[in-house]
Amino acid sequence: MGELRRSSEARQLELIDAALHIIATKGIAALSTRSLATQVGLSTGAIFRHFASLTALLDAVVARVEAVLDSTYPPQTLAPLERLERFIEARSTAVGNQLGILRLVLSEQFLLALPRSGSARLAACVQRTHAFVLECVREGQARGELRADLPAEALAPIVMGTVQMLALSPLKARQRAAGARAVLDSLLALLRSPAVAPTSARRSSS
Repeated sequence: MGELRRSSEARQLELIDAALHIIATKGIAALSTRSLATQVGLSTGAIFRHFASLTALLDAVVARVEAVLDSTYPPQTLAPLERLERFIEARSTAVGNQLGILRLVLSEQFLLALPRSGSARLAACVQRTHAFVLECVREGQARGELRADLPAEALAPIVMGTVQMLALSPLKARQRAAGARAVLDSLLALLRSPAVAPTSARRSSS
């Protein structure tokens, strides 16, 4: 029984990820039980053994998006600059591996195509992300680690935009990692207070 349950859960996850792939490559209008069945090599009837309806599948897709995004928040105990750095790395990688997440979260057209509860939950994800970034920036400014000559409200969208840009990079994994590191270092230099030297610079001068 346990083995069968794990197999069913694995198949559900496969279907959810396949749905996200269709959304990323063809748009949510292309998502149907037929397109999903073709994507995973199942019959249409087999899909209904795992999800009672397309609405139930979309609800599971939203739950998957929530879980992926939630997993990218670093521990609250870290210093604000380190929290931002880890968040940007984790979020851009997670979303870059599942571009359907980005399309669902950022496109008003996609949000309207979801059940109302799903749209509200994804909107809450965006709000939580913005609140997290804003909190990190404000805390960093209060501690003198981040520049205070610009308001946190102006810096937060730069951070969020960087995450999106890194996630959408068309480069292969190794090239993307190197390019992402350079972009992230530049962003941190932009955010850092002039009075605070980068960690690498402090180590080299000691």
